[in-house]
Amino acid sequence: MKYEIVVGLEVHAELNTKTKIYCGCKNSFGSMVNSNCCPICTGMPGTLPTLNKSVVDYAVRMGYALHCSINNICKMDRKNYFYPDLPKAYQISQFDIPLCENGYIDAIVDEEGHTKRIGVTRIHIEEDAGKLIHSDDFAGSLVDFNRCGVPLIEIVSEPDMRSSAEAKAYLDTIKATLQYLGISDCKMQEGSIRCDVNVSVRPEGSTEFGTRVEMKNVNSFSATVRAIEYEAARQIEILENGGEIHQETRRWDDIAGKNILLRSKEDAQDYRYFPEPDLKTVYVEESRLAELKASIPELPNDKLLRLMKQYKLPYFDANLMAENPDKADYFEAVAALGSCQPKNISNWLLGDITRIINEKNLTLADTSLSAEKLAEMLAMIEKGEISTTAGKTVLEEIIFSDKTAADVVEEKGLRQMNDTAALEQVVRDILAANPKVVEDYRGGKTNALGFLVGQCMRASKGKGNPNIMREMLEKALNG
Repeated sequence: MKYEIVVGLEVHAELNTKTKIYCGCKNSFGSMVNSNCCPICTGMPGTLPTLNKSVVDYAVRMGYALHCSINNICKMDRKNYFYPDLPKAYQISQFDIPLCENGYIDAIVDEEGHTKRIGVTRIHIEEDAGKLIHSDDFAGSLVDFNRCGVPLIEIVSEPDMRSSAEAKAYLDTIKATLQYLGISDCKMQEGSIRCDVNVSVRPEGSTEFGTRVEMKNVNSFSATVRAIEYEAARQIEILENGGEIHQETRRWDDIAGKNILLRSKEDAQDYRYFPEPDLKTVYVEESRLAELKASIPELPNDKLLRLMKQYKLPYFDANLMAENPDKADYFEAVAALGSCQPKNISNWLLGDITRIINEKNLTLADTSLSAEKLAEMLAMIEKGEISTTAGKTVLEEIIFSDKTAADVVEEKGLRQMNDTAALEQVVRDILAANPKVVEDYRGGKTNALGFLVGQCMRASKGKGNPNIMREMLEKALNG
């Protein structure tokens, strides 16, 4: 029997507000253990939380970016469970009235730009728990409360993904959107974006969902792919052997490449949700909603598809620029000047320019390479005034100086030789000096032409137009 995989994802993203969600403690990673905490975020008796307004703003912006409806009147709830890194023994979250719900993502699933619409059930705000520290240097575990009260949004998808590849595309879109909005740094190595994975399988053609299994806190997108594929194969093997899938929670061990049973799956009633009595109703004014909606920039997938369509760029180029808004803006500034081909701009921007700034650990903003300076250089290459090789020399000179491309070309004598009479003499000399290569070419070794072009370039000290000389060589050799 053939089976279909059904995947749903719950993404937890830490928000990069200056302070925590319910107190004034600093929200930062890497501080000394238990140095960014206070009686409120460590759950001391008699303390009262105060909701951070920026957390609500950030979540609403993410909701608009994912096409959600916004519940501008909602509430906070207590989610009760007991764990060593949760000092209050409950988490302030949202239960039945989330801040955002009923959205979707159009994830790009192939290099042709085809998309898959994946529903977003809800986005709610909540606080993070602390962090347990395990070590062989001491018996048991220690707890760091610095992460307690760090603001989170939880983004819950519909079970609309049918492969690990679709799940990866969905996660990539979530991550890029968070970064475009500037509301999370998405550093997976620091735990600022984590994922719970729900997987079930069903016979192909079936409309009934199978029993789902959840895997907790998968800490990278590549691990998510491996976890989905492993769990789907595990469930299929059980079903093929006449077994039954049980709803449960498992832990993914990426090093071992398998998951391990943690517990049978809890239901909502196990958490004994009830409205948080220490916080008022959350109310966002319509005027504030309008401001937040207007602040949403062009989002990464929209930008990627537009770059492909408007400038006829391949997926690889457009995707790299969509991931780097500063490069995309620079590309469009150069393209708007209309003096050079978009693909040439992309090649140089993603190639030599990126190499130079990466080597110096800089950004485009740290250079002197204005859009006008790059456009001038590329136009000179496209017109045959300088060679591509000379262009590399020009770029090295103009990227961190006030010089223009024309300045460097004249200063270094880089202007390409297009004088056909002079180039014909170079071609004749090279053919006369290489009779064996000429014989090889005429005997069928066509790659000999490249050697002859190279010799002509050397004889012209790199200034000869290689296209013209290639045409002359072909004419002479085939005549």
